[in-house]
Amino acid sequence: MHMAIPMLNLRREYEYMRREIDDALKRCLEHQQWIKGKELREFEERSAEYLGVKHTLGVSSGTDALVIALRALALKNEGREYFEPHAEILTTPFTFTATAEAILRAGATPVFIDVDSETFNIRADLMEEYIKTHPMPERIKGTVVVHLFGQSARMDEILDVARRYGLFVVEDTAQAFGGMWKNRKLGTMGDAGCFSFFPSKNLGCFGDGGMVVTNNTELAEYMRILANHGGRDKYMVELLGYNARLDTLQAAVLLVKLGYVDEFNERRRRLASLYTSGLEGLDGVITPVEMPHAFHVYHQYTLRITDGRRDLLREWLKERGVATMVYYPAPLNRLKLFEDRAKTHRGVETAEALSREVLSLPVEPLQEDEETAYITDCIKEFMCHG
Repeated sequence: MHMAIPMLNLRREYEYMRREIDDALKRCLEHQQWIKGKELREFEERSAEYLGVKHTLGVSSGTDALVIALRALALKNEGREYFEPHAEILTTPFTFTATAEAILRAGATPVFIDVDSETFNIRADLMEEYIKTHPMPERIKGTVVVHLFGQSARMDEILDVARRYGLFVVEDTAQAFGGMWKNRKLGTMGDAGCFSFFPSKNLGCFGDGGMVVTNNTELAEYMRILANHGGRDKYMVELLGYNARLDTLQAAVLLVKLGYVDEFNERRRRLASLYTSGLEGLDGVITPVEMPHAFHVYHQYTLRITDGRRDLLREWLKERGVATMVYYPAPLNRLKLFEDRAKTHRGVETAEALSREVLSLPVEPLQEDEETAYITDCIKEFMCHG
């Protein structure tokens, strides 16, 4: 028996909370406050309470959140609207384009540092190695740390390096809303945290949306100015900013979904445990690792297929109705965009290897146990007999 299992079934999620979402949208239709409506204020307040952070700002996308955070840090730390081109910001090559693209948009140069083979996140020891061997370390301004697939980076080590060398830390938490490191919410430990509310995320809206958060009041003020055309006052603009507000309608949807995010994250974690128990010990398959101090929220459940048959397995699953994705088919240092605009420390062998091995499975929060078992059985059949 074949099943049709998509990567994510957003209709299923909508049906689960249909009445609350429909009521929220109806209220927006009644009050017609589409820009900076009361739902946006309430969402920012509730998000601040949920995350345990002082300042939250809803913005138009996760990419805009990163750009605004970095430009605000340039204003606060450098007294400039943009970083100088020789300024360097350390980041991972194993992430979506937006992470390093935002560094370019803030005026600086991305420097790709290799990742840990277990967590897929940036390695603090290689960050320090790059800093120590740099002929002009004063050019290194900070780091953008990604909590990939919902798994926390090793934040103690990263924050220690940042403190010792005077670097800022921006957390790209686009895939990890609700994730934690030592009981602290991801996105709240660095100078700024950036979130995406793209529809497929753990907390997703009905289009593009994002949020930037900080505990620094001065930084928060710069962020608000940049997101609102660059001015404290609508007509007295001071800086080159953006029209980057989160729409009231999206905030209304997010308010409803925020009430379900912990439940859905726990559902994702349960699915992950089912996959892991079913696939662990299978030759050629490495299941995800969850660190002792981390609370992984499994935006993606990502295997490593180490016997060279990743693409064959993907085709096998497709033939049996199971959707999969490869995040990411190439590390950022291989993209044309970054050829002459970025630097790479040593080599990024782990990121290169991961791009050939990773395979993400469906981890829809409302996925049925029989669907998960079917996917697991298909993988086992291929790896043992395919």
